Amino acid sequence: MVFSGKADRDALQAEMPFEERGLPATLYGLLSRTADKFPNRNAVSYQIFSGPQDKAETLTWSTLKDQVSQAANLFRALGVGEQDVVAYVLPNCNETLVTMLGGAVAGIVNPINPLLDAEQIASILRETGAKVVVTLRPFPKTDVAQKVAEAVRHAPDVSTVLEVDLNRYLTPPKSWIVPLIRPKLAADARAPQAKYLSFAKEMAKQPKTLAFADSAGDRVACYFHTGGTTGMPKVAQHKYSGLIYNGWLGHTLLFSEEDNIMCPLPLFHVFAVHVIVMAAIASGAHVVFPTPQGYRGEGVFDNFWKLIERWKITFIITVPTAVSALMQREVDADISTVKTAFSGSAPMPMELFKRFEAASGVAIVEGYGLTEATCLVSCNPPGGEKKVGSVGIPFPYTDVRIVQQNGAGARECGVDEVGEICVSNPGVYAGHTYTEADKNVGLYYQDKFLRTGDLGRIDADGYLWITGRAKDLIIRGGHNIDPAEIEEALLGHEAVAFAGAIGQPDAHSGELPCAYVELVDGASVSEKELLDYCATHVHERAAIPKHLTVLDELPKTAVGKVFKPDLRKMAITRVYNEALEKAGVAARVTSVVDDKKRGLVAQVAANGSSEAEVAGVLNSFTRPWEPAAAS
Repeated sequence: MVFSGKADRDALQAEMPFEERGLPATLYGLLSRTADKFPNRNAVSYQIFSGPQDKAETLTWSTLKDQVSQAANLFRALGVGEQDVVAYVLPNCNETLVTMLGGAVAGIVNPINPLLDAEQIASILRETGAKVVVTLRPFPKTDVAQKVAEAVRHAPDVSTVLEVDLNRYLTPPKSWIVPLIRPKLAADARAPQAKYLSFAKEMAKQPKTLAFADSAGDRVACYFHTGGTTGMPKVAQHKYSGLIYNGWLGHTLLFSEEDNIMCPLPLFHVFAVHVIVMAAIASGAHVVFPTPQGYRGEGVFDNFWKLIERWKITFIITVPTAVSALMQREVDADISTVKTAFSGSAPMPMELFKRFEAASGVAIVEGYGLTEATCLVSCNPPGGEKKVGSVGIPFPYTDVRIVQQNGAGARECGVDEVGEICVSNPGVYAGHTYTEADKNVGLYYQDKFLRTGDLGRIDADGYLWITGRAKDLIIRGGHNIDPAEIEEALLGHEAVAFAGAIGQPDAHSGELPCAYVELVDGASVSEKELLDYCATHVHERAAIPKHLTVLDELPKTAVGKVFKPDLRKMAITRVYNEALEKAGVAARVTSVVDDKKRGLVAQVAANGSSEAEVAGVLNSFTRPWEPAAAS
């Protein structure tokens, strides 16, 4: 059906409770239904290079089901039961998708961002108790295999590492060269408790039909680390019912088996896995994944429009940072097949929205979701009014409340009143969102509604607007400043491609606003000019940045969000070192670490200064510090 607005949403909800819709209870059941219905239709295509004529591998729905069955059988043969964990640390490729689906059929699958460092990967493996890890065989220009080897040494529950070799996607002469230049893992680099096997060889030993009984009903199927912009990863639990809900939404409101979806987002993130892949499994749509790094892949932005023409793409999946990069390229191909572009992960600046629509002739639909809710919450209706800047109307069976916490408890907000966005839907695992029980304490309103940490409002037409991130607020002397106001102003400057605003430590006010920007390719503007620009265009005087730094590239997450913990680390280092220098104290901040309980903690090398001298300077700031460990 065409999703046009609240009336369509309400009509769907009124038909019957979600539980009575007769949907398969398990992921394998959903995949089997689509594979039986569309066995020979294309399910997924992957190309390791971004060129519009480069080699690609396409799996039909029948072939995909066969491979998922083999993967699930393999994991069971390696001792993985329904409560055991298969982790993968992989870039995008067809093996990644097969591992994700097969892992969730056999046990609990745990996608891990391959951009994390070895210590973070090890921490997640230990927290989830992963038995099996699927990762890359050593390959040129990537250190994933090396990081995972180190991580597994510190994750004693891992008994098997399965290696995926990307060389099979290459053509001669590159496929001949890789074996000659492939990096080597030293024998002692691998964990002694884990056996290393070839993913392809072990898969080939398995039957193409499920060799064990599918799960009897709903259960936890995925562990996703948050990987957002507010600090150390937490691990969220996702049930089959949440996955199937996301798939049902995509099939019912957006996609059919006739659609081709371009998804250059990573297969360790809920946007790609739950929003796109589950919608494809439910509908029979075809998903195209260009390059191992997606949008980060070499040539993807330069070839993007031509890839759309090649695959006759009908839906584009994107994020604001990717749209900004695309707007620096001419539309140089026939993109007439595209119906809609979906954008998530962060609000879209109005100016960027207008530029994209004018250049491409394609409307952007903004949506909202989060890892903790198994993703989808709302979107602007593709067939109805799109309020630019809003994240649209809550989906069927999704109940959103705007709540203000106070000393006496909590109260629900009225129309256009800002509060914390709280969500209940089939994707919210109330009471058990995170694997760590203490992380769930205080996480729910009325024991049902997930407190998202996002600030927002609902207007008179029922559209949801995100006004900020509760944890991203800059609190200047008790005054709350929304960083989005600063970022929107800077993005209005023609030389600015990306902007991130944070609160830098201040001994007097607690925090003062500061900003970091990345410039458009070839642009030139001084930091002073941008500060002067802010003085004119940031409307709230208290929000005008007190400091601005131009970086070659802002740190970003894999889905294109500006990664603010890194910006905060830069600001803490700069401000603390300036304060120490001004006081004539030789000590310096050497690093800032993310402590799970204390947040960001400055590590300070004494350089001959006494601890009392350092304390005399840094104890005037609210952020903690501690002596750096001796090297």
